[in-house]
Amino acid sequence: MAANPSMAYEQGRAASAADQLLIDIADYALEYEVQSPEARRIAQHVVLDSLGTAILALRFPECVKHLGPVVPGVTVPYGCRVPGTRYELDPVHGAFNIGCMIRWLDYNDTWLAAEWGHPSDNLGGILAVADYLSRVRIAEGKAPLQMRDVLDAAVKAHEIQGVLALENSFNRVGLDHVLLVKIASTAIVTAMLGGTRDEVINALSNAWLDGGCLRTYRHAPNTGSRKSWAAGDATSRAVRLALMAVNGEMGYATALSAKTWGFQDVLFQGKPLKLARPLGSYVMENVLFKISFPAEFHAQTAVECAFALHPQVKDRLDEIDRITITTHESAIRIIDKKGPLHNPADRDHCLQYMVAAGLLHGELTAEHYEDEAAADPRIDALRDKMVVTENPQYSRDYLDPDKRSIANAIQIRFTDGTETANVECEYPIGHRRRRAEGLPKVIDKFEANLLTRFPKQKAAQILERSLDLGRLEHMPVNEYMNLYVI
Repeated sequence: MAANPSMAYEQGRAASAADQLLIDIADYALEYEVQSPEARRIAQHVVLDSLGTAILALRFPECVKHLGPVVPGVTVPYGCRVPGTRYELDPVHGAFNIGCMIRWLDYNDTWLAAEWGHPSDNLGGILAVADYLSRVRIAEGKAPLQMRDVLDAAVKAHEIQGVLALENSFNRVGLDHVLLVKIASTAIVTAMLGGTRDEVINALSNAWLDGGCLRTYRHAPNTGSRKSWAAGDATSRAVRLALMAVNGEMGYATALSAKTWGFQDVLFQGKPLKLARPLGSYVMENVLFKISFPAEFHAQTAVECAFALHPQVKDRLDEIDRITITTHESAIRIIDKKGPLHNPADRDHCLQYMVAAGLLHGELTAEHYEDEAAADPRIDALRDKMVVTENPQYSRDYLDPDKRSIANAIQIRFTDGTETANVECEYPIGHRRRRAEGLPKVIDKFEANLLTRFPKQKAAQILERSLDLGRLEHMPVNEYMNLYVI
C-alpha cells in the first residue's frame, strides 16, 4: 500500500517545527564533519579501550549471563558480531550485548560535568549498526562502512552526550545519566541508517518521550547490577527507535517543551534543556580514560593517593587512628558511603571501599570488588576510620571548563600522634593534561585485556590492525569486527 501523502506531509511539518534542541542535535548528527586530528586520534584510543574492556568483562559470569540472542540459538543473517564470542545478532540486541560488556566493569571512559556518564557506552549501538550495515551492503554488492565512519560516529556521540551533560543535571532530579546515552545513540544511529533530517528528529523526540531511568539502582539501599547493563539497554533502545523512524514512524515536535506533558515540565522541574556550547569535537578531545584500575571516576585520584601511601601504611594498619579524605562535592553526593556494601556494584561506587583496597593492596582490580576480597575484615576496619570532607576549591575546579580537575587528597594519622603527608592528586592519569603519560598505557591496557581472551598470536594480529590509525580508518567494519570472533 502506498504511503499516505498527507500523513507524510504532516510528519515532515511537525519535525520542521520541532523543539530547537531536537533540530540542533539532528543537524549536527547529519552535517558535522570531524576535522580535528586530535579528536580522531582519541577516538581511536576510545574504541580500542572500550573493546578491550568488553573483552575483559567476559571473565565475569554475571556479565556473560546477559549475552547472546533473546531466544537461545537464534542466528541472524548478516547479523553483527559480539566481540569475544561467536554470536551473530540483530543490531538491536547486538547493541545491548556490546554495550553491556563495555560498561560491566565500570572501566570505560568517563565525562564529568553537571551530569556525568560514560560516552563510549554509545559504541554498543554504533558498532552493532556499523557491522550490520556493512554485512548487508556487501550482500547487496555495495561497499561496507569503514572504521573511519565508526570513529566519526564516536566523536559525534561523545559530543552530544557530553555537551548536554555540561549544564543539565539529570541526577539532581533523580534521573540516571544513561538517558543521555539513549539520546546520543539515537541521533547518531538514525543518521548512520540513512535517516533524513525529519527522521532523526522523529527518533530523537521518541527517545526523549521515553523519559529516563531512575538512579535508584546506583544508590543505597538498592545499589545493584542494573547499573552495569543500563547503558547497554539505553543504546539498544536507541537502535530500536532509529529503525522505527527510518521505517516511517512519526515524531512529536514539542516532546521537550509541551506545557504540562513535555519532558521539561514532567521530569526536569520545568527548566529548559540547553546546549552549553556549540557542538563540535570538544568532548572527545577532553574525555577521561580509566587506565590503571576500575573505579568510579570521582574516586580515581583518591585511589592514586592510596597507592602512594600504601608503602607507608601496609605494615602499620593496626596503628592507624584516622584517615582523612578531602574531596569535591560530587564525590560526596554519589560515592560517600557508610555501612554494609552488598555486591560489587555497591563497592565500586564507594569512595571509602576503593581507598581501603588501594591502601591494603597497592593496586585495585575488578576482582577486589568481588565477595571473596570484600570478606577481608581489614577493609571495613579501615572504612570505619575514614572521615570524608569537602574542599570547596576542589568543587569549583571540578566545574571550571579550563581545569575540569577531579581532585582528592588523603592524610593518615597514627595512634602515636604522627601523620603522613597530605597526599594530593588533582588530575588522574586518564585526564587530558596527562595524555603523554596516559595514552601509551591505554594501549598497554588494551593488549592486556585482549590476552585474557585470545591466544598471543591472535591478540598480536588485533593489535597490529588497530594501532596504525591510517590503516584502521580504511578497514571495513565487518573485517575489523571479525578479528574479535573467538
